[in-house]
Amino acid sequence: MTLPENQILLDMPESSVTPPNEYSGAKSDGPAVVLEGLHKSFGTQIVLNDVDLTVKSGDTLAILGRSGTGKSVLLKLIIGLQQPDSGSVLVQGQEITGLDLQAMNEIRKKMGFLFQNAALYDSLTVEQNIAFPLKRHTKMTKSQRADRVRELLASVGMEGDLKKKPSDISGGMQKRVGLARALALKPGILLLDEPTAGLDPITSGEIDELILKLQEENHMASIVVTHDLQSAKTIADRLAILHEGNVLIEGSFQDLEKSDNKFVVEFMKRDS
Repeated sequence: MTLPENQILLDMPESSVTPPNEYSGAKSDGPAVVLEGLHKSFGTQIVLNDVDLTVKSGDTLAILGRSGTGKSVLLKLIIGLQQPDSGSVLVQGQEITGLDLQAMNEIRKKMGFLFQNAALYDSLTVEQNIAFPLKRHTKMTKSQRADRVRELLASVGMEGDLKKKPSDISGGMQKRVGLARALALKPGILLLDEPTAGLDPITSGEIDELILKLQEENHMASIVVTHDLQSAKTIADRLAILHEGNVLIEGSFQDLEKSDNKFVVEFMKRDS
């Protein structure tokens, strides 16, 4: 699943700006994301059935399950690309279901997005891709933007590639640039859709290590949708398995290993 991140950035009006050096997603003591009683169907297919999940600031929740079980739909609901049939989505204490576009755009500035294909602009350089949200949504000067871009590229080990186009770098490097851009507005919440998909094991491990480093440095709430059980084990504090629209289990990796639920047992065996 590829969400139109570029369109989200374009939909957020340039007049909706954030002062330089301030966090778009201000940290709070309460939960960062709360999903309560979420139901979502497409025709007769029930995708989510009374789903409850909570993610606190500084915590990482990995959502696992077979293809078509609603994992990516959850991300769409959190960023307002889709509406639940019923239930509640709270982002830093604010109910977002039913918000108009302007109000939703303000919520989106609190979240960083990294989707499967990194969603970089092909016509822009690495430097320009990361500067895009800063130029569009902050009052930073050109010099301030340049400093922030260099800081972000250094944080993901890409400071030597700022003049390259996305087509000139590898898939793993594109994910690094996507992560840097996702952090540009200093969000309080990070959403990751299959961050290691399509990468070789060594590169996947490097991306996992990078995500852990960025989480430690930024103390964000993170929600990771992934098929990669080993990656989830590495980067997540808690894991949740979705099956037929339901959360079968939520807990630590050890909790999942101890489960006697037939589907959970088979799922855990798959990547053991």
